[in-house]
Amino acid sequence: MEIIETVGSMKARIAAWKAAGLTVGLVPTMGSLHAGHESLMDAARAACDRVVVSVFVNPLQFGPDEDFDAYPRDIDRDGAICDAHGVDAVFHPTAEEMYLPAHNTYVVMETLTDALCGASRPGHFRGVCTVVTKLFNIVQPDRAFFGQKDAQQLAIIKRMVADLNMNVAVVGCPIVREEDGLAKSSRNAYLSPEERQAALVLSRAIRAGEAAVAAGERDGAALRALMAAIVEAEPLARIDYIEVVDGATMQPTDRISASALIAMAVYIGSTRLIDNFLYEEGK
Repeated sequence: MEIIETVGSMKARIAAWKAAGLTVGLVPTMGSLHAGHESLMDAARAACDRVVVSVFVNPLQFGPDEDFDAYPRDIDRDGAICDAHGVDAVFHPTAEEMYLPAHNTYVVMETLTDALCGASRPGHFRGVCTVVTKLFNIVQPDRAFFGQKDAQQLAIIKRMVADLNMNVAVVGCPIVREEDGLAKSSRNAYLSPEERQAALVLSRAIRAGEAAVAAGERDGAALRALMAAIVEAEPLARIDYIEVVDGATMQPTDRISASALIAMAVYIGSTRLIDNFLYEEGK
């Protein structure tokens, strides 16, 4: 496995693989890798001849009061994890390599970015769409692998690929959880032992929501109230949002119909965590 730091070198490696007729899988990450990322690597390894993991903390998707400077970075650890999962190359550019000093081009999506994390974090998905487009252009993957934990991001990237006729298949992979139910996240490392225990309120609310929907609940307000009551019972938790949205448009809906995403963002102390579940009729 090699760690590649420049766009030119990454493009040259891709060109050689493509010339040999090899398929390429991409796992975009911001590093601080965990079992969720590892599951994406394994899916890419199973489906593609060559696997690239990008490790890049993208400044464009952080707001002015968010945790860009504090976001955990350890390329040696991340590289060892990638190597253990059969990754062929880690693309690890600097911000200066990815964004020229006069960078002034962005990818902006409407509607799907209005709700959920898009409403809470203005400009976040402009940064996501821009960097993912750049990664797709640099790596030219046949398939790109993303986690369902970032469900809005996954929906947005799928729509972006369809809208812009990008030649890549976007593959969504299931949420990976700790044994006690907490969704794997790089930001879990910020939690104190007390906060880590309190964070289980997210998965408890998710399980309660899933059970209610399985039992026939279709009223969005009732489902939000049920889940909010569970979260509000935890003193260290503060709700950013709990929403029921249409699975295709990401717009809030009062009734769960053929396809819906039930998503939440909750602050545990100062750490913002997200979780969700999907409802698809007939599944």
